[in-house]
Amino acid sequence: MSMHRRTKIVASIGPASDDEATLRAMIRAGMDVARINLSHGTIEDGLERYHRVRAAAREEGRHIGIIADLPGPKVRAANFGDGGVLLPTGGVVQLTSGNDRSTAEVIEVDYASLLTDIQVSDRLVLGDGKIVLTVTEKNPDKILASITAGGVARGRPGVHIPSDRLSMSTPTPADFRALDAFVDVGVDMVALSFVRSAHDVRRVGTEPFPRGPLLISKIETRAAVENLTGIIEASGAIMVARGDLGNECSIEDLPHLQKMIIRECIAVGRPVITATQMLESMIESPQPTRAEASDVANAVWDGSSALMLSGETAVGIDPVNVIRTMARIARRADEEFDYAGWAASLAKLRMTHEDVSAHSVTDAMTMAAWRAASELGLNTIVCISGSGFTIRSMARFRPAARILGFSHNARTVEQLTLSWGTTPIQLDKEGTNEEMVHRALELAREGGHVHSGELVAVLAGMSVAARATNVLRLEYVP
Repeated sequence: MSMHRRTKIVASIGPASDDEATLRAMIRAGMDVARINLSHGTIEDGLERYHRVRAAAREEGRHIGIIADLPGPKVRAANFGDGGVLLPTGGVVQLTSGNDRSTAEVIEVDYASLLTDIQVSDRLVLGDGKIVLTVTEKNPDKILASITAGGVARGRPGVHIPSDRLSMSTPTPADFRALDAFVDVGVDMVALSFVRSAHDVRRVGTEPFPRGPLLISKIETRAAVENLTGIIEASGAIMVARGDLGNECSIEDLPHLQKMIIRECIAVGRPVITATQMLESMIESPQPTRAEASDVANAVWDGSSALMLSGETAVGIDPVNVIRTMARIARRADEEFDYAGWAASLAKLRMTHEDVSAHSVTDAMTMAAWRAASELGLNTIVCISGSGFTIRSMARFRPAARILGFSHNARTVEQLTLSWGTTPIQLDKEGTNEEMVHRALELAREGGHVHSGELVAVLAGMSVAARATNVLRLEYVP
């Protein structure tokens, strides 16, 4: 079986990667989706990056999805200055509300209800987790904390407050402003930070996808893990944000949570992104560590739809090399993926639905397509779908065959860049089922995805009205 990489790559765009030449090289190296992190810079900067990615994708003739990642309720310390301040392990520091400046003695935290929300013995983490403070004493006007793990604090580091203490809600007013700006330009996907319940997802209030963006909930709080089923149900996709999740949960639980979240997503056909520190050392080094290579491969074997790069491509020394490296590790892991075992365990998980809703019809049809493709050794499954639902349902089975995802809806095509093993292709017109199947096979052949005379599985609804995919055909490519 000739192996194309099946696991998608999401790359964050930043100062190291936002010029046209680098963006085009990143697309050629294997970026499938670009992430614009709105925690840094202004909305205008973000929009400029958005338009540059769109232009680069057009130049390269590729569909590249774009995620606008909303900052959420980010709590930061007041400025420690560029020189930085040493917070020694074992020292004691005072915490207070404010945004003026932080010193070795007093850290001001830009969070109005700090003094009411924080309790004795809470753990606060500064920056990316190297500095840890434990609250030892609480007075009406100040909090004392001991520095359990010290280090040098620079600039305005984020302060991680346990999510069940945080009284700020998500999305924040700043999130809504960014959301409006990106919905106006037609962004494909929006990531929500600090989601704690399905209610947070519903508060976003955009039109359901594909008319609106696909909403990606970031699982980074303990509450999100507890409310996972509802959040997955309300979201279009999920991100396992291991950075904050690692601050909220004990580190030994993290790998198990990662596996559990991925399983839950795939059971219901939601794409799932594994994120944070995948190839972290490549921010400064041309080679990843052995542990990072294993982490990437294991995330593939867990069933991740996509792997995400953050600082590695946003500020790293060689974004293109990072993507190339991740693509190589992921492709190799894809080759060793347990395709047969995966689909068999999914079938046990999923076919317990006894109802005859549109969902269960699509479940049964995608399963039949998977079975036909495996038994006949087919290389290609052609799926035609307006919203992308059928194509995402097909991708759950992780078939050994490639999935060609056709839609006449341009937004759906861009949203499918996140779906595992799926090559998104735009159908140029709507028509009867016959016409659409015929046109899809023509486009697949012209694009070099299939060859004349090849037997392929075709999944499509009988009519535009059919909410469920109710026809599976085995067709020879004309």
